[in-house]
Amino acid sequence: MKFRSLITLFFLFTFLVSFSQVGIGTTNPNPSSILELNSTSQGMLTPRMTTAQRNGITTPAEGLLVYDTDESSFYYYSSGSWIPLEGSDIRNNYKLIKSIDDLSDELTAGGGSEYLLNTNYLYEINGEITFDYPVNLNGAYVEGKDIGSDILINASGSALFSGSSGGNLKTLRIDAGGQDVFDITGTGSESVVCYTIIVNNASSLGTLSNLYAILFDILQVVNSSDGLAASDITSFFMDKIFWTDSNAGTFLTLSGTFNNFQIANGRIVADSGEVGIDVSANPTINVSASISQISFDGNGTRVNGYTSGTYTGYNFTNDFYVESPGIPRETDDNATGNIVLAAAYGSGIYTLFSGTGTSSRTKINGTTTSDDLFRFSVSGNNRIVYEGKKTRNFTVNTSVSFRGDNNNDIFVFYIAKGNNGDATANVEENTKVYREIGSNFDIGAVSVTGSIELSTGDYVEVWAERLVGSGDLLIASMNMVAR
Repeated sequence: MKFRSLITLFFLFTFLVSFSQVGIGTTNPNPSSILELNSTSQGMLTPRMTTAQRNGITTPAEGLLVYDTDESSFYYYSSGSWIPLEGSDIRNNYKLIKSIDDLSDELTAGGGSEYLLNTNYLYEINGEITFDYPVNLNGAYVEGKDIGSDILINASGSALFSGSSGGNLKTLRIDAGGQDVFDITGTGSESVVCYTIIVNNASSLGTLSNLYAILFDILQVVNSSDGLAASDITSFFMDKIFWTDSNAGTFLTLSGTFNNFQIANGRIVADSGEVGIDVSANPTINVSASISQISFDGNGTRVNGYTSGTYTGYNFTNDFYVESPGIPRETDDNATGNIVLAAAYGSGIYTLFSGTGTSSRTKINGTTTSDDLFRFSVSGNNRIVYEGKKTRNFTVNTSVSFRGDNNNDIFVFYIAKGNNGDATANVEENTKVYREIGSNFDIGAVSVTGSIELSTGDYVEVWAERLVGSGDLLIASMNMVAR
């Protein structure tokens, strides 16, 4: 009897080994499995241990799996180290949104008229979510994983994001449903941060005002009727912006006060009747502003410029650094200024001298005009003032056509430099050029060139000195260019 039992056990063992399958809770394990567990009321419990106990395992096998009770997370052993299992530790301030019903608590919190998100919560969008009421971001994070399929659809009949609080948006497509995207006015401390956002079918991007910071990093807008109006922002940054020819209206309208303003990289198309950037409300820049490597295109108004504080043929004040294809370059590096003096043919304008030598030095007299000023201004005659913010060296070229009234007198011509706070300018000694009056009171000409360092408020003029003789100068023409 015992022998017969042993034979039966042997054949049973051989049968199990040959099939290499074990079923627990099932008599028919899946053919692809070595072990199948089947239950509707129980789960599988892995070994549980503290971090110290896990680290104390001697020579862990590759792929060994345990649950760390200190970390509340599964760990598996791989390539000589313990690695937490991704997704095993779910943050507390997190909610996965697969339908609008997942935001029922937030609608209740918003009094049934808006979705009031939880501050510092991460809302992960999974799929298309249609909003029947506006969203109060309330300092929350809203993000998708796939910009092609994670879509916010606005069916609220008003701006999708509204209220007085900022928030963060990331990797999302927004179908604005013919409505505005933003209508947020803060208290000066909130921020709106957007990464990788596509907007389609918006009445406008809307309004953002009285915020601490606005950041857009990768924004594409298509099939929309108007852009963004921003006012009173401490720090405004945009990078990689694409406003296509499928849009209308004005891409960006600025008003109020900004400490820092910067947009860089991208393309803005303004077709007929449209505007790229509108600064005609003359926004104040307290610190600095720049527009760089934005390609402007289209036959509309690419920039509706400042109405005051700018220069003929340019759009912005000297608070801006502008270097973008399609609009004038506006930087301190291309600042230029000129003056022109032209007497009527056959006449001249006297510059009178007292004494000789250094005591006779004086600014050349006469009414001057200017027709090329950028980040320079004029102050009276024979003076241009640098208004840029960057201290830099300028090449100053001057030519003077003149006649003397006393033969054989010798004169010296200079470029002189001063500051608005100075009582008078000082000649730049290294620019001096000598010229003698001929024996027949002939008309002479002289060219004066120098490299002059100018800071904000510095000015340059053309001066002369009577070195020898007792006569004066009759100036027929003069011009000076600094660039």
